[in-house]
Amino acid sequence: MTGKYKNVAVFGLGFIGLPLALSFSMNGKKVIGVDVSEELIRELNSGITHHLEEYKGTKIEEILKKQLRENNFEATTDAEYALEKCNNVIVTVGIPVAEGGKLHIEHLESVSRTIACNLKKGDLIVFRGTLVPGFMRDFIKPILEESRLEAGKDFYLGYASERVAEGKAFEEFENMPTLVSGINEKSIRETTGLLEVITKADIIPASSFEVVETAKVLENISRDINIAMVNEFAKFTRALGIDIFEVIKVANTHKRVNLLNPGPGVGGYCIPNAFYYLNAKGKELDIDLELSSMARKINKDTPVRVAQIALEKLTSKPEESKICILGMAMKDYSSDDRLSPAFDVIKTLQEKGVDVAVYDPAISNEYDYLVEDINKALKDADGIIILAKQEDINLKDLDRFKEMLKDNNPFILDTKNVYTREEVETKGILYESI
Repeated sequence: MTGKYKNVAVFGLGFIGLPLALSFSMNGKKVIGVDVSEELIRELNSGITHHLEEYKGTKIEEILKKQLRENNFEATTDAEYALEKCNNVIVTVGIPVAEGGKLHIEHLESVSRTIACNLKKGDLIVFRGTLVPGFMRDFIKPILEESRLEAGKDFYLGYASERVAEGKAFEEFENMPTLVSGINEKSIRETTGLLEVITKADIIPASSFEVVETAKVLENISRDINIAMVNEFAKFTRALGIDIFEVIKVANTHKRVNLLNPGPGVGGYCIPNAFYYLNAKGKELDIDLELSSMARKINKDTPVRVAQIALEKLTSKPEESKICILGMAMKDYSSDDRLSPAFDVIKTLQEKGVDVAVYDPAISNEYDYLVEDINKALKDADGIIILAKQEDINLKDLDRFKEMLKDNNPFILDTKNVYTREEVETKGILYESI
């Protein structure tokens, strides 16, 4: 690999940016990670991260500490410093979505303007977040060219969609085929060369930014639609009195069927937001995305349905009841609680007056209802809702659950297919599935 890829700046050190930055540093590159959070920067430079990623058996915190010791990685809030030191820049900053589907592009605009103010001839700028189709050409490129440098001539501009799953980031940066686009062929070649530092899988060039932007959004929406379908099926099977997980298991024996499992909803940053990115462009094009819209509504409403099932199982008035929730991350074995379905489950229960106690040792954020001791969460609860699996939550400890719960018809609402009805009910606990 040529020396021109020696120094890399990564903007945004979240669940994608940090593993990406460390992937480059582990491959011998000098990496400067940039983020606006001073607290995050202090933690990272002290070797602290709350992420649960690992690479070949080594946890991300150990990787971080080693890369700091070897001076291959540093974190800073000083964007100008990073841009002065590095000719290769990767931006992982995303587009948050507010209630009602409003896109907040301020962070993406800010980082683009910061780069424009410090852009040098010959720099390579690569964006790796999920974008509204058309954003690279119509929004980001004009901002960068306010530098009076021309994309494709004075600097290289590329877009490579991020396709990794949290918990598998290192492995998938290395082994997931990567889609690449650029403002011209030179930009595609430079972007490909940079990504070849960390990627062993195929790097696939596309004809335009718009192709890769749209492909990324469709990848996420396809999962939203598939999950919505089985969440809708779960309502049917529950009314019929059969188990949705068993139905899916036997249906998937068909060689051309691959149903996903239902769950308490769809959380995280990628899948729930993808519809709103596509819909923003759809409105501009006067296109009505009916299927995608309905799927998003089904998945958004699912946490409320989960809470309602739990409310129906209470033998006391809601305001005299307590429910324990185990796992509040947006998915299993994650420390990410962004847009987690748990929030809507909790909100619905609390609005009915239920005392909610949540236990999830992987979550570093603080909430009034989040407790540090599982026994405190379980004690005198009327029931348990399983919303996410975690390594440090022993969900099979049914004897302890029975001992800690109230005696009056306690229940477990299993949204993650952890149990069979028999193993729960032989312990004297009612079993409920979604």
